Amino acid sequence: MKQILLLGAGRSSGSLVHYLLQKSGEKNFRLKIGDKNPLLAEEKIKGHPNGISFAFDVEQDGQRAEVIGQADLVISMLPPALHFLVAKDCLRFRKNLVTASYVSKEIQSLHEEAQRQGLLFLNECGLDPGIDHMSAMDLILRLKNSGAELTAFRSYTGGLVAPESNDNPWGYKFTWNPRNVILAGQGTARYIQNGRYHYLPYPRLFSESVRINVEGLGRFDGYANRDSLAYRHHYGLDNIPTLIRGTLRQEGFCSAWQVFVTLGLTDDSFQVENSATMTYRQLVEAFLPPTVLGSDLEEKLAHFCRIDPEGPAMERIRSTGILDEKMIGLQEASPAGILQHLLESKWKLNEGDKDMIVMQHQLQYKIGGVEKQVFSSLVVKGEDRIHTAMAKTVGLPLGIAALKILEGQISLRGVQLPIHEEIFTPILAELEEYGIRFVETMA
Repeated sequence: MKQILLLGAGRSSGSLVHYLLQKSGEKNFRLKIGDKNPLLAEEKIKGHPNGISFAFDVEQDGQRAEVIGQADLVISMLPPALHFLVAKDCLRFRKNLVTASYVSKEIQSLHEEAQRQGLLFLNECGLDPGIDHMSAMDLILRLKNSGAELTAFRSYTGGLVAPESNDNPWGYKFTWNPRNVILAGQGTARYIQNGRYHYLPYPRLFSESVRINVEGLGRFDGYANRDSLAYRHHYGLDNIPTLIRGTLRQEGFCSAWQVFVTLGLTDDSFQVENSATMTYRQLVEAFLPPTVLGSDLEEKLAHFCRIDPEGPAMERIRSTGILDEKMIGLQEASPAGILQHLLESKWKLNEGDKDMIVMQHQLQYKIGGVEKQVFSSLVVKGEDRIHTAMAKTVGLPLGIAALKILEGQISLRGVQLPIHEEIFTPILAELEEYGIRFVETMA
């Protein structure tokens, strides 16, 4: 009996595990799941006879080599920085590898060796990156095959809370790694618009968000992802004058988040002294310049961050508790760590809450001398706080891809993205069976 090895059993793995275990009898394989906390894996296996859980530490070389050597295919849902350790052992033992993470320079460096060994290291095969690539390529190729000349490509994705569970001013709750949410956007965003390159440094990122309308759901904030330029080549759009990829948040989120960025509270590069005995209000005071004008903290904060002291951005800031005289209680924590600790208590999914995935591609093109535009939109709601839309849209593409590779249905080799028809066509078709389908409208 073949064996699929899954490394990591965190928030986004539930639907992946459920899918693979459902298919395990028919496809004749076992699913072995390793995590630092084996109870997470046990909870997801739920006693299924083809599921095996075990305690796993990726930095233990001997254990890592042993479990990868025994597998027929490896899926890594570990933090992105740890994929390279797994990938090197996959080369050593000649195992195919699937991840949902962006391709790092280290992983890309293994391309030629993976090709020589006849291996496929398929990356960016979750939601974003993943479903965004596959659905975009499907639409791009259909337009090109119809004779269209593409002039603009914009794509935005957001992991949000469903409207019926939206009960805080931010319209946001954590459905994936909170640390990644706090640190999102750091670096410099790069994109091209009307033939000109644009560079958007992190300190300005959230203040320069755009409005995105999704039919039936209303308006959202969209901010640029770190690097859109590479996808001109990946998508076969090397000469397109406009290409932007970005992230969606509820309208008003970005202007309020910019306050945290401006203050420096998303900085993870140093530790705040005596943070355990400091209050959140004192923390904010410590980040404001001594010369800033204002009669109280709120007025100083509003003046420094250039927001209305009685406006919606300040309402959102107050709602987090960051201005309260409550003890932080974290020893030697970074500003980002303190903010994460606070928001995890405020933005958690409660019993009965549902999350929501929203994705929209906007393509402009010319055909027969006529300019046209198409919107391709995806909306997926979760079932509850365990069976989330995030877990479904990240996990199912990974599971489907893994089985296609295990059964020898994908011929590509080397380090790859799911931008090739032999990968994305069958995955998108099967995703529709699970209610993950795009709706296209013309404008």
